[in-house]
Amino acid sequence: MKMSNASDGSREVREPLVDKVMAESKPEQPWMVYLSTFVAVCGSFAFGSCAGYSSPAQAAIRNDLSLTIAEFSLFGSLLTFGAMIGAITSGPIADVIGRKGAMRVSSAFCVVGWLAIFFAKGVVALDLGRLATGYGMGAFSYVVPIFIAEIAPKTFRGALTTLNQILICTGVSVSFIIGTMVTWRVLALIGLIPCAVSILGLFCIPESPRWLAKMGRDTEFKAALRKLRGKKADISEEAAEIQDYIETLERLPKAKALDLFQRRYIRSVLIAFGLMVFQQFGGINGICFYTSSIFEQAGFPTRLGMIIYAVLQVVITALNAPIVDKAGRKPLLLVSATGLVIGCLITAVSFYLKVHDMAHKAVPILAVVGIMVYIASFSAGMGAMPWVVMSEIFPINIKGVAGGMATLVNWFGAWAVSYTFNFLMSWSSYGTFIIYAVINALAIVFVIAVVPETKGKTLEQIQAVVNP
Repeated sequence: MKMSNASDGSREVREPLVDKVMAESKPEQPWMVYLSTFVAVCGSFAFGSCAGYSSPAQAAIRNDLSLTIAEFSLFGSLLTFGAMIGAITSGPIADVIGRKGAMRVSSAFCVVGWLAIFFAKGVVALDLGRLATGYGMGAFSYVVPIFIAEIAPKTFRGALTTLNQILICTGVSVSFIIGTMVTWRVLALIGLIPCAVSILGLFCIPESPRWLAKMGRDTEFKAALRKLRGKKADISEEAAEIQDYIETLERLPKAKALDLFQRRYIRSVLIAFGLMVFQQFGGINGICFYTSSIFEQAGFPTRLGMIIYAVLQVVITALNAPIVDKAGRKPLLLVSATGLVIGCLITAVSFYLKVHDMAHKAVPILAVVGIMVYIASFSAGMGAMPWVVMSEIFPINIKGVAGGMATLVNWFGAWAVSYTFNFLMSWSSYGTFIIYAVINALAIVFVIAVVPETKGKTLEQIQAVVNP
């Protein structure tokens, strides 16, 4: 009986202890990381709103303000020209005033730009507004993925960074859909909403701990990391790794643009710049900016085509996010680039048949299938992965200069493609898509030969491998 009572007593002691250990070992949810990511990707939504504006607004703006095709092409391409300026300056701005400060500057430019477009009575105000929103968009395109990569735990950094592309696609899609129901001036006012949310939300989240460590603000660095990881989380190991890495980098001279071509950084530069070139010169911005005219030329109902396009890109990008940290960056890039080649070739066949007056009923079906395969494939990898890899690949001492230059390369490509698209389509509609197919095929070769896998590694581990 005594043994039985002892056994019972030991049970009474053990059970609460087991429960306590299990409760303590259960990882704390990083809610502040989620909130910070949400606030950051409001900038991504603002980016998408800017990018998706011209397609649904094209006909109405041209009619209301009597713009020629050349004037509207300039209006469309000024967005990417402004983004190039934003890309050049966003890296240094983010290094000097912080990631949050850079996002505030981006939001302010977008607000000014949307108001200028709303009140525009002629081409000058319209173009200045487009230039300002382009600047904000270019700055967001750099600072948002950098900020998310610097605050996120390594276990789901890829998934959180992919939210950048999901919200860009959502912003484009919302503009496409709402643009079919409201005037172009009202659509400009709607573009203010994500900017306002971003500006207000930035007051509620911490600064990037890695930036604070780089600036020597140790107390704020630890407080921000604690806030992001949770009150009960053990941050000692992560904090020590970040500080050791920062101390190592501080011994190096301050990076300049020419330093990017040193042997120690050349692989990072090649990877990031190469992905940006292939992402843009594969034709995405020409197709995105002028979706309505592509469907119109192919004889497919424009409104229906734009809605299908808008919904598909959001769904595919969202489905892609959970698998980024499981499948890896490289496989997604390869699958995506292969799909882009197929989509371009299908669309090229559609326009070839139309030009040669063959298979009239097949032309609109092939055109819409080709464009949908293209946008689904882009959303599955080539849309998000270059930004994810760019945010991971550069050491923090050159991240401002290198990230800004990589973003500049991206936006130069976007400007070149968006400006030349209408002229290329006038030269040869099917030839345009054959050119894009060849470029996307070269992207497959580049990814296989040059791009490393970065899933499951800390930023410091990635950079130790890429920049030994």
